[in-house]
Amino acid sequence: MITYLYWTVVVLLALLVVVGVGARLGRPKAGIGGALLILALASGAYTFYFQQIFVKRWGGVMTISVPPGQRHIAATWKDDNLWIENFDPATNRCIFSEYSRGNLLEGRVTIKDCNPLAR
Repeated sequence: MITYLYWTVVVLLALLVVVGVGARLGRPKAGIGGALLILALASGAYTFYFQQIFVKRWGGVMTISVPPGQRHIAATWKDDNLWIENFDPATNRCIFSEYSRGNLLEGRVTIKDCNPLAR
């Protein structure tokens, strides 16, 4: 999948910097520093930009856990943000949670006296 391809390319690029700068030019500290910089930038780019785009558009990988005591009802995309609907039987509420890029701007909507499991 695209997520695995992304990380494979990032790791290969970091190794190339370690070998190219560290071994060939005789500057191992610069090679390791460059590789760590590449890994840090790639991690930030993935977390804050690419993760949900990969999942939505190209079949990437993403894992979200349902909070304890809640039951999952539905999931939907709004632009590039994922909205999850869960039901909390203890409080009889439906909770819509937004998972945005980098988890910076997450929305949450709670509907009181919601019982979607009743017939």
